[in-house]
Amino acid sequence: MRARLVLIVAASACLLAGCNLPGKPTPADIVPRPTDVLDPVVLYKQNCAGCHGADGKLGPAPPIGDPLYLAIVSDDTLRSTISKGRAGTPMSAFAQSEGGMLTGKQVDAIVQGMRQHWGKPDVLQGGTAPPYAAKAPANVSQGATAFATFCASCHGAEGKGSSKVGSIVDPYYLSLITDQGLRTIVIIGRPDFDAPDWRNNVPGHPMSDQDITDVVAWLAAKRPAGAFPASPVATFSSPGAQR
Repeated sequence: MRARLVLIVAASACLLAGCNLPGKPTPADIVPRPTDVLDPVVLYKQNCAGCHGADGKLGPAPPIGDPLYLAIVSDDTLRSTISKGRAGTPMSAFAQSEGGMLTGKQVDAIVQGMRQHWGKPDVLQGGTAPPYAAKAPANVSQGATAFATFCASCHGAEGKGSSKVGSIVDPYYLSLITDQGLRTIVIIGRPDFDAPDWRNNVPGHPMSDQDITDVVAWLAAKRPAGAFPASPVATFSSPGAQR
């Protein structure tokens, strides 16, 4: 009886002192469930970096780490894109509600992390960027003129490439990108590949919102018949732009 009492007292003292009994895991030993991870850096690395680049740039997909991109896109759009993906493109749905692996809290953590790490409030330097989505009807013929003015010096007269860059009318490329994706790149450029934004294609002569909308329509009109990406972000005034 005395020995048993001693053992009980010793065990109680050990527990009060914060000791762990043999074989009992410490908190550091417990592997968190995937749904418990809320670190945006970890979540981005695991789910986004493979396409968008380690720092949101230099990936095959749009540079979502670009402060200019974050200045024109809303949190709701970011959440929707991460959650639901982009139909007809390599952008998959990541939300559990859409068959993915991420909870709503994890999607929010990625969006907040992007803003915190890459957003720059002064990136527009007091100016106003074109809207993320097109607001007015587009005109394909005017788009050809705008392309010649703002884009042909790098992409070639017909968009088929030059000594500087490759073709932007390649059917495989156009089949993998939506109209909204095209518009986003025309606005923000690809600074990670030295492609200028809408303000700097022609120094001192930024593209207007209508120029951007029309260029996108001109490019979209060259998408192969039957290709899936058909974004409802613009209304086309030219029959040749319908897909």
